[in-house]
Amino acid sequence: MNTIRLGILILAAALAFLTPAVRSEQSQKTLRPTPEDRIKKLEERAEAAEKAASSAAMEKDYITRIQKQYESYYEKVLNTQMWTLGIMGLLLTGVFVLVARLSLKMIEEQTKTATAGATVQMRNEYGRALAKEVQKLWDSNVADNKKLKEALTAHIAELEQNLKDRSDFQMQFVQALTAGVHENHAESVTIFRSALGTYKSGKSRNIIESKAGATIVRFIFEALPKSHAENYAEKAREELADSLYDGLEEELAIAALQITWLPALINERRPAPPEPPVGEPVAGVPAPVTTREILAPEPDLPLDEESSCRLITA
Repeated sequence: MNTIRLGILILAAALAFLTPAVRSEQSQKTLRPTPEDRIKKLEERAEAAEKAASSAAMEKDYITRIQKQYESYYEKVLNTQMWTLGIMGLLLTGVFVLVARLSLKMIEEQTKTATAGATVQMRNEYGRALAKEVQKLWDSNVADNKKLKEALTAHIAELEQNLKDRSDFQMQFVQALTAGVHENHAESVTIFRSALGTYKSGKSRNIIESKAGATIVRFIFEALPKSHAENYAEKAREELADSLYDGLEEELAIAALQITWLPALINERRPAPPEPPVGEPVAGVPAPVTTREILAPEPDLPLDEESSCRLITA
């Protein structure tokens, strides 16, 4: 039994060793092609190459035809699109021109309407503004006319008053001269005082010359010695104390130049205030006002008819 098992084992080992060698030899035989097989394979490859070439040529021809068809188709489509675009462009241009003309016409009409409305509004505003300005000018003219009328009325009233005062002065002056000529010296002094009052009332308006006022003052004080022979000096003091001579210092000074005894009385009427000692000013007392001293009188000037006429017409 042991011997059989051993023989079986040896046979199995030999088979296991020889089996790969046999397989390798068979595979080598199968891997080594024969010339016939090679020729056959080459023919098959040649046929496949011819079929591939013919198929490629047919495919190329087909592609060329398809490409030409597509080119002609796209060219037709392009031409169609170009014509379509041209027609559409012309239509759009015509529509645009038509719309532009209609728009311009509408804009022109709207502009005309707006211009007409603005013109009417401007005319209305100008008319209202002109009416306001005319009213203002009218009111201003009325106010100016009123002021001018008032000023003219006041000026005419002033002229009338000046004329009345001058006429009254001349009339009183002539009446006083007439009374003096008739030796009625008291009445002459009274009338001369009235004339002096008229002169004083119009002195601020300069309607009568100051020379005429000085002449009247002179005639008044010249008539006092004739109407009050021995008591004329006292009467002259009373006359100078009257408020009628306030503000007539210049006329008194001019008259005193022709009456020898009048300067002393005028100086008595306005005595000079006492002067403070030199170097010792009194606090709160203003500086004394120096009065003008009446100069020595000149010789009496004769009153002739020509000088009287000049005083009357002054």
